[in-house]
Amino acid sequence: MNRNHLILLLAGVIVFGSLGLWYQQSRDESYRSGSAGMGAKLLADLPVNDVAQITIRQATGELNLTRKDDGWQVKERDGYKASFQNISDFLRKAAELKVVQSEKAGPSQLPRLELLQPGKDTNGTGTLVEFRDKDSKPLRAILLGKKQVKKTEQASPFGGGGEFPVGRWVMDPKSNGEVALVSEVFNEIEARPEQWLDKEFVRIEKVRTIRYLPSSATNAWSLVRENESGEWKLVDAKPGEQLDPAKASALGNPFASAAFTDVAIGRKPTETGLDKPTVIELETFDQFTYTLKVGAKSGEEASHFAVAVSAKSLPPRVLGKDEKPEDKTRLDKEHADKTKAQQDKLASEKRFEKWTYLVSRWTVDPLLKDRAHFLAEKKPEGPAPKPDAPKQP
Repeated sequence: MNRNHLILLLAGVIVFGSLGLWYQQSRDESYRSGSAGMGAKLLADLPVNDVAQITIRQATGELNLTRKDDGWQVKERDGYKASFQNISDFLRKAAELKVVQSEKAGPSQLPRLELLQPGKDTNGTGTLVEFRDKDSKPLRAILLGKKQVKKTEQASPFGGGGEFPVGRWVMDPKSNGEVALVSEVFNEIEARPEQWLDKEFVRIEKVRTIRYLPSSATNAWSLVRENESGEWKLVDAKPGEQLDPAKASALGNPFASAAFTDVAIGRKPTETGLDKPTVIELETFDQFTYTLKVGAKSGEEASHFAVAVSAKSLPPRVLGKDEKPEDKTRLDKEHADKTKAQQDKLASEKRFEKWTYLVSRWTVDPLLKDRAHFLAEKKPEGPAPKPDAPKQP
């Protein structure tokens, strides 16, 4: 190889190397600007820790989640506490979102991918999610479009095959028609306030007494038991009344795992029926009293509901006879711990008093029974015995 050939070869290497480096830098820059390639993180520059506002817009409505000093809130529910778990899961998924497939789509193709920004027209629109900081400064945004489904021939209990989502088309609203397919489906990302509420609720345990106080006093009843595993007994049973043990035991431990479906906002007591509620009082063995108020139905599946909570302070500890110093220290600590646990629980559950909830009917219906429901059925009296026929002389 002569000197000229060597020079030409080195020049070619330099040219192609420069082109390769330029291509790599261009591709990296496109990833950083949001036009990501396969395997790249779509929202790699999203500062998750700075996100203090999330707005979800759909053609059917808008939802706003806001982070305050005491946690996330749902604006459309008058600042009711939002689910930190749901929000943190969404932010984590958004930050780790990777591109499976990248395409260039023209304006005529966006409706087919449901990637038009939400407006009055619902056809072809997607779900717009905007992330902002505490000063409402925009951080990033993403438009969630059509779900990518996969057909399956696997038999199901209901017969035949079907489809299931395997991904979703997404787009940066500021991109120039760059769309991407991601493996996340984001079924839960909707502008529905009830889906984002923190569903923690009163937890009533160790129930000792149940009092049912409807508007008609004749239908009222009260049950009590001596211990947590004891049988229910009817208080102030009238002559001839006997409690049906099977029906009473079906009550179990009411409201031990109670839940609500939504929070009712801006409704007057006359609209919720809580101006003239059915009242249920539950007293527990650990000195708590819960006053539950059940109002009018909301649709066919829920009722308006409110709760008030109080607690009797635990009595002072009585020193045992000949109590040893080491025993006194231990028993004093146990009593102090119980007192603090009671106070903490009371403070935690008092926060539910200011809200009107929608509670599913199956939660309250077992308690909304008239007095006669819990009484044993009276056995019908048999026919009077016929008198002996007179003996023939």
